[in-house]
Amino acid sequence: MKESSFQVVLLTTLAMIAFASNSLLNRLALGQKTIDPTSYTTIRLTSGALMLFLIARLQKKNGQLTLRGSGISAALLFLYAITFSFAYLSLSAGTGALILFGSVQVTMLLVALQRGERLRLWNGSGYGWH
Repeated sequence: MKESSFQVVLLTTLAMIAFASNSLLNRLALGQKTIDPTSYTTIRLTSGALMLFLIARLQKKNGQLTLRGSGISAALLFLYAITFSFAYLSLSAGTGALILFGSVQVTMLLVALQRGERLRLWNGSGYGWH
């Protein structure tokens, strides 16, 4: 396996572990009624925004901070976060992870198709490299 293929597999594996961990943490916090869904979502999105700001600040170019984003993206992220927070009151972690994995895959596929990418057999089968 080429180094770039290994890197893709490694990063994909780390992303999948992060998604699964996200589901477990959601279920742990919300399933035991340790925190309410609205507070949990607020803390989650605020801490994520702060971390992204810090990362962007560390990567500033030419002494200027370049922050990009859109209101639509922010609104969709909030919609995802708040609906999953309320759903985890009754969903199991496994079901939540399955829904999350599937919705991320469908979103990535639709964005790729919208941008003009052609679906190849390897990509469609989940392998992703040619």
